[in-house]
Amino acid sequence: MKASDLFVKALEAEGVKCIFGVPGEENLDVVESLRNSSIRLVVTRHEQAAGFMAATWGRLTGEAGVAMATLGPGATNLVTAAAYAQLGAMPMLMITGQKPIRMHKQGLFQLVDVVDMMHSLTKYTQQIVSAESIPARIREAFRQAEEERPGAVHLELPEDVARDRIENPIMLPTEYARRPTADETALKQAVQAIHDSQHPLLMLGAGANRQRTAQALRNLVDKLHIPFFTTQMGKGVIDENHPLWLGNATLSAGDFVHRAIDAADTIINVGHDVVEKPPFFMHRGRRIVIHINFSSAQVDSVYFPQIEVVGDIANTIKRLTQELEAPSHWDFSFFDRVRDAFHVQLREHAEDPRFPMHPARIVDDTRKVMPDDGMLCLDNGMYKIWYARYYLAKLPNTVLLDNALASMGAGLPSAMAAKMVHPERRVLAICGDGGFMMNAQELETAVRLQLDLVILLLHDDGYGMIRWKQAEMGFPEYGMAFGNPDFVAFAEAHGAHGHRPGSAAEFAPTLERAFCEGGVHLIDLAIDYSVNHAVLDDEIHRLSAAL
Repeated sequence: MKASDLFVKALEAEGVKCIFGVPGEENLDVVESLRNSSIRLVVTRHEQAAGFMAATWGRLTGEAGVAMATLGPGATNLVTAAAYAQLGAMPMLMITGQKPIRMHKQGLFQLVDVVDMMHSLTKYTQQIVSAESIPARIREAFRQAEEERPGAVHLELPEDVARDRIENPIMLPTEYARRPTADETALKQAVQAIHDSQHPLLMLGAGANRQRTAQALRNLVDKLHIPFFTTQMGKGVIDENHPLWLGNATLSAGDFVHRAIDAADTIINVGHDVVEKPPFFMHRGRRIVIHINFSSAQVDSVYFPQIEVVGDIANTIKRLTQELEAPSHWDFSFFDRVRDAFHVQLREHAEDPRFPMHPARIVDDTRKVMPDDGMLCLDNGMYKIWYARYYLAKLPNTVLLDNALASMGAGLPSAMAAKMVHPERRVLAICGDGGFMMNAQELETAVRLQLDLVILLLHDDGYGMIRWKQAEMGFPEYGMAFGNPDFVAFAEAHGAHGHRPGSAAEFAPTLERAFCEGGVHLIDLAIDYSVNHAVLDDEIHRLSAAL
C-alpha cells in the first residue's frame, strides 16, 4: 500500500475520528488517503483555528486531537496552537507536510525547519524519514501526547515518503496502562501534616479536572469538610455551589481567596503547577504546602512545596480519604466568614439595569440560561476574569478557558470543537471583539458544519484587559482603541443569525431564544468596563478589609 494509506490506517487504529486542518500541495497524498478512510476531514479557514480545535478535542476526550497543515506558512500557523496545547496540558498531534527529502527542485522555497521549530513547543517532534517507521512514530506520538502530563506532539511527513510503497503492519495502542501510585512514605507524611494542621485548605488546579479525580475529591470534601478553592482551569472539579467553596483564584492578590490562603497553615495543592498562574501562596514561611500531582513539583520562587505526593491523583485522594478522620482541633471559622463576605460581593451587581451592561449582570444572566452541563468556551480578555470569578461551574470541563498560554483567538474554535464532542449540550463561545476578530473567519466553518452554536460577543471597541492594566500602572490610555464592523451584518453575511440586544433586560431572553432556534447565532452585546477598577479592586478591598 502507499505510505500515506498506512499513515491514515495507523491514525484509525489510534481511534482518530476527525482531523482539523488546511490542505496544501505537500499533504495531498494524506488528504487522498483520508478520502478513503473512516476519518472525517474538517477543513478550517486557518491552521491556528485547526490547532485550537484539535487541542480542545483532546482536552475534552483525553484522546489526542489531530491538526494538519502543509509545510512553511501552514506549519508556522500552528505554533500558537502548539503552545496552547503544551502549556494547557491538552493532548494534540500536529501533522505537517514537507518537500521531498531525497530530491526536490524548488531550492529553499517555503522551506522551514519545522521539526527544530517545534522542539521547544512540544513533548515530541519527529520527521518521518522512511515509510517503515510510520507505525512506530505514530504510536509513540500518541503515547506521549496522552500520557500525563498531556501535551502537544508533532510529526512531519515529507512528500516523497508519503508516496512510498510499504506493507508494514500497524501498531495497536496499549489496551490498559495504569499510572504509578504514590509512595507510601510520602502519603503518610501528607496524612500526618493534614491531621496536625489547624486550618487546612484545599486547592484544585487543572490536573484535578479528570473524571475519577473529581469524584475522589468530592468524596474527600464530603467526609472531611475541608474548605476548597479553585484555579481558573480547575473550575467545576467540585460543584461551586458547594457550601465549602471559597471562590476562584482569579486575581493575583487581594481577593477573598487570598485572605483565606493567608489564614491557612496547610495548603493541599491538587493538580496545580506553575504553568498556570499561581496564587502566590508561598510567600509566608511557616505554611506547609503539600503537592499532589502526576509529576513532581517544578520549583519556582513562588512554589516550593515541603511534601510531594507524586502518582495517580485519584488514587492519592482516595487513600487520603481512607486514612484521615477530621480531628476536633480543625478550625474553619475564618474561612466561613470569607465565604459569606465573598457571596455578598457576588450578588451586588447581579441585577444591575445599566446598559451597556455591567459585567456581573452578564455573568449572572448567562448562568440562568445555561444548564448544569452547558459549556462556556472563553477567549482571553477582561470578561474571562469576570466569568472565572462570578460564574459558578457545577460540573468539570464546563468552563473552558486558558490560563496557561492565555492566547486570544481560541474562544470560537474551542467552542466549535466542544460542540462536535458534545452535540447534545448547549455550548456558548464567549469572545471579546479583539479576540473574536483574530479567528472570525471560522464563523463560515461553523455554519458549514451546521453546528448549533451561540457566540456571545462582548464589545468595548478596544483591548479592554490591557486598557485596565495600563490604567493600573498609572499610564494614560494609548493604543487600545480600534474600530469594528457591524457584527450582526457580519454574522448574517456568513449565513449565521445576528442579534443586538438594546437593554440589559433583553439579553437573557435573546440568549435563550438563540439556543432554542438552533444553528449558529452571534449576539453582539455592549459591555461596560468602566467598572473594572471599582469592582475588581475597590469593593474587594473594602469587603475583604471587613474580615
